[in-house]
This record gives sequence, structure tokens and C-alpha cells, in this order.
Amino acid sequence: MLDEKKIARINELYHRSKAEGLTEEEKEEQAKLRKEYIAAVRMNLRGQLDRIDVQEADGTITNLGEKYGKKEH
Repeated sequence: MLDEKKIARINELYHRSKAEGLTEEEKEEQAKLRKEYIAAVRMNLRGQLDRIDVQEADGTITNLGEKYGKKEH
């Protein structure tokens, strides 16, 4: 996950964009930080979903990570 400094910077840039606008460099930085944040959230969510077990109607237990996930990109 992202560290607190980066999350604080994302929030700071957001508030500045609403209050006074951003320079082109700040817009680029904001886009980069947002991409990093979204990638971290997706990775975290994928990790959680890969650890879900589902009991099938026949009583067997299927791990969704083994069935659908854990694909290398």
C-alpha cells in the first residue's frame, strides 16, 4: 500500500485543484499518484479475493484464488 505521505499529497493536490487549480506539473504528479493508489487498491483487493473459499452444493470447498486468480500479468 502507499505510505501516508503519498496519500496526504493526493489529498492536498485534490483540495488545491478545487480551491485554486493546479499547474501542469502538479496535474501530472496527481495523475501519477492516483495511478499508484489505484494499483495498490487493486492488488490488495485481488489478494483478498484470492483467499476466498466457497462451499459448493456437493459439499466440496473451492478456493477462488486457485480457480480464477493468481494469474501472472
